[in-house]
Amino acid sequence: MQRRHVLICAAAAAACMPGLSSAQAYPSKPITIIVPFAAGGGSDNIARLVAAKLSEKTGKTFVIDNRGGGGTNIGNDIAARAAPDGYTLLLGQFTLSANPFLYGNLRYKTEAFVPVVHIANAPTVLVVPATSPIKDVQGLIAAAKASPGKLNYGSGGAGTSVHLAGELFRLSTATSLTHVPYKGSAPAVTDLIGGQIDMIFDTSTSALPYIKGGRVRAIATAASQRLRALPDVPTFAEQGLKDFDVPAWYGLLGPAGFPAQAVQWLNGHVNEILKDPAMLAQLDGIGAIAVGGTPQQLGAFMGAQAARWERVIKESHIKLD
Repeated sequence: MQRRHVLICAAAAAACMPGLSSAQAYPSKPITIIVPFAAGGGSDNIARLVAAKLSEKTGKTFVIDNRGGGGTNIGNDIAARAAPDGYTLLLGQFTLSANPFLYGNLRYKTEAFVPVVHIANAPTVLVVPATSPIKDVQGLIAAAKASPGKLNYGSGGAGTSVHLAGELFRLSTATSLTHVPYKGSAPAVTDLIGGQIDMIFDTSTSALPYIKGGRVRAIATAASQRLRALPDVPTFAEQGLKDFDVPAWYGLLGPAGFPAQAVQWLNGHVNEILKDPAMLAQLDGIGAIAVGGTPQQLGAFMGAQAARWERVIKESHIKLD
């Protein structure tokens, strides 16, 4: 795992090497952002928000290319094999931290990507049916220990961030919970609302509309601080469960060899739009927290995330081949 972390950071450092000629105007044509999900989900919303703000700020054209399927491996592979000319980006997210340990036959290598900028995090939120007797984290732990295996949690499928957040909770609390995988998040949420499942460790961008509408109840946020969109929902740490900061993260990455000039231009402009009050308000509105920072910081973050999920996946004996 240390080697993977070093390689990711090395890729970030390589971005500082000479790329496009300094005399070459960048960008001189539209920039494509590959989103490894179908249109309409949380990742797509983040990508379109960033693309719109970048276009507004720079006057340049950004195009969203949705390439869903294969647990994001289709889109990730397309991005990894794209020409490293500065005009194709990947909206990297959670699966880059987990898929190398879930699948044994990936065609791409995570460390081959060049980190550009960390856009935002969408913390995991523990939600239960509105009628659930479970009111807080300690109540959930007590109920789970009193009846091992009786309580269940749903997810949009095996290996998703929602599934692995549940496994991390189970391992962190020494409890026994039953995982109920669905074919997508929508049917899982439908059954949660109807009380057919006990809980979901959902992303804030996905859960927020249902929480605001009173259809489910949030009992904890997996972040270092409370979400501004959910100020009354305490964090896991506030309820006694430390080190349970579980973000769905979003960042821009380029294929190996991505030019340093492009990295610098994109990183600078994204960091600027992440300071825009209008942009921050829009991120708040969908339950996301702006991050920003350097390419090296994104590379280090990805390395830490990979180390965490490698452990969870191995200890939970999850394989998707």
